[in-house]
Amino acid sequence: MNDSPSLKLAGKVALVTGSGQGIGQAIAIRLAQEGADIVVDDRVIGESAQETIAAIHELGRRAVAVQGDLSNPADDRRVISEAVAQLGKIDILVNNAGVEKRADFWDVTEQDFDFVVNINLRGTFFITQDFVNHLRATNRPGRIINISSVHEELPFPHFSSYCASKGALKMLCRNLAIELAPLGITINNIAPGAIETPINKALLNNPDLLKMLLGKIPLGRLGTPGDVAGLAAFLASDDAAYITASTFFVDGGLLWNYHEQ
Repeated sequence: MNDSPSLKLAGKVALVTGSGQGIGQAIAIRLAQEGADIVVDDRVIGESAQETIAAIHELGRRAVAVQGDLSNPADDRRVISEAVAQLGKIDILVNNAGVEKRADFWDVTEQDFDFVVNINLRGTFFITQDFVNHLRATNRPGRIINISSVHEELPFPHFSSYCASKGALKMLCRNLAIELAPLGITINNIAPGAIETPINKALLNNPDLLKMLLGKIPLGRLGTPGDVAGLAAFLASDDAAYITASTFFVDGGLLWNYHEQ
């Protein structure tokens, strides 16, 4: 196991929710590359989550899987307690798990609204609370990184519940930054734009829609999970020790160039 001082996260343990695929998987692997041991969390620990663990093990880092439904606060507490039981502590929490449901506003059901908000906001709120209580109990500082979205700022018609959940994350980040700063805990949001992930499968398979979107991105390409993971690794490190309450957009310039057709 290589704990070289050149590894910015050597000796740290990171919990990455929804790290079975996509952005979460890339973040988990990137943090491991920087020296962290990783808790892989997902609603189902399937083949993809096992691939995340295998990649981390190949880097010489420890990795454990903890299954949990983040919409259930009891599961949130269990995820934290099981992670600590297996790896001894948690220093970094990456709230990556998220979902979306498309519907006209007048057709949104309570069930679909609850599905989105309970994972994107409620789950983030309570697993963060449990993480903070773990840090308080052990008298240690920590890092919290929320994977938000450009849609904490940018309207996204037909995805009102998703936008509401991400907008709430923006204010939660700002509020907790003030409250947690005396404890040595920082919190920041990363707001990806259009990223090549499984959630965008329909977009990637629609050449006309993809061309239209690329025309709105000044850098002229979709982002990759690695683009997000690199920023997460920075925010988790001591290089970002004086950064809190901020949202960082990883969108190729989309936010300030976006326009509806």
